[in-house]
Amino acid sequence: MAKARPIEGLHAELPFAEAAALTVEVRAAEVFAHAGRALETEDIKPVHDMRVATRRLRAVLEIYAACFPERELKSVVKDVKALADALGARRDPDVQLEDLAAFAAAMDPADGPGIELFGARLRGQQAAGNAILAAGLEAIAENDLEARLALLVADARGTVAEPETVDGEPA
Repeated sequence: MAKARPIEGLHAELPFAEAAALTVEVRAAEVFAHAGRALETEDIKPVHDMRVATRRLRAVLEIYAACFPERELKSVVKDVKALADALGARRDPDVQLEDLAAFAAAMDPADGPGIELFGARLRGQQAAGNAILAAGLEAIAENDLEARLALLVADARGTVAEPETVDGEPA
């Protein structure tokens, strides 16, 4: 499992909103760092690492919820959860295939055809999970999850520009 990145500048005296901004910024970067390799089936580590990163991100979004606009946060958390679910659809067969390989190594070679048949089914599930994951990755790209997370970070820091108004009305 990928070790969580340290959060530079996080300390006890830091204002809560700045701690939220720093933490979400780092945890979001961890998620997107694995996206480019998540669909590889030869190396299952990026899927696992990205799934763990989504759990960490979701947890900090919930911990620091008070620092973010409720509507935007709810939408972002929903998309992070959907991505985690898509990663899970791919990760579960990955784990089963890994376990099956260890099991097969310990079994009599005469059991090979049955084990291979089961492996073929699992590879089919892995391919289906990969299709679900591809759609999930496409959805976060279309919904611009990365930019929406950056907006939450900026909002926590108080750096989001307020809409211009004229006499109290939106311009």
